[in-house]
Amino acid sequence: MSLDLMKRIEERRQDFSKGQRRIADFIMQHYDKAAYMTAHRLGETCGVSESTVVRFATELGYTGYPHMQRELREMVHTRLNSVQRLELTWERMQGQSMYKGVMENDIDKIRGTMDTVEGEVFEHAVDMILAAKRIYIIGMRTSSFLAGFLGFYFRLLFSKVTVVGGLAGEGDIFESLFRVGPEDVVIGISFPRYSKRTMRGLRFARDRGAGIISITDCASSPISALGNISLFAPCEMASFVDSLVAPLSLINALIVAIGMRRREDISETFSVLEDIWDEYEIYEKAEQSN
Repeated sequence: MSLDLMKRIEERRQDFSKGQRRIADFIMQHYDKAAYMTAHRLGETCGVSESTVVRFATELGYTGYPHMQRELREMVHTRLNSVQRLELTWERMQGQSMYKGVMENDIDKIRGTMDTVEGEVFEHAVDMILAAKRIYIIGMRTSSFLAGFLGFYFRLLFSKVTVVGGLAGEGDIFESLFRVGPEDVVIGISFPRYSKRTMRGLRFARDRGAGIISITDCASSPISALGNISLFAPCEMASFVDSLVAPLSLINALIVAIGMRRREDISETFSVLEDIWDEYEIYEKAEQSN
């Protein structure tokens, strides 16, 4: 939907029932908490029934409460600073096993990615990458690790791959991209809080006619609008750590899909590499047990 959730609430507030106004007021004041409440819990907090909460969501134009909740969570990712997100996570995780809580959260994010990414869109991204003359990968801050992982394997598959990431300054991005053109593909990776340097790099590449693939968390992400194709994987803060499990799983799928399409080339590459590794004793071999 094009309108912000808060604006829709403000515009419709006069039409709400007394109970729905209580829900609206709570969300306006505590959207960070409401984003992680079930419909039952939100209704209990506001003194209304669960069905009232569901009707509230549908009257705002959502398909149901989960649809509205997803938008609330997107707001948490984009509006809260690191300290606020940290405090929210600690509050949510109180009384839970940290080990199980974090693992279950990561599993949910992978499942959400499977439901979100359409097979046709994914295959289109694979086609774009395979047809590219040169491939550029941009990822800053924590996304630099994802960019580096993708770049490591792409260099085994393609001859012209440039990774722009880490602590690269603004000028370094444009110096790395200044040859980009219409025959190239640029893969931008960015998750909340979104890097402006990644956005500027993608805008620069787009203006020069390159194909853009955005890997990010949701359709409202600022880099999604810059991409010819966007692949979404939820990312959520777990304590002070950004959970990148789902994005990494998506990137794994992309690498494997491209590797399968170029399996003859990749088999030849690894055959040569194995000979080099053996000749120069790159890896320590495990001792054989009797």
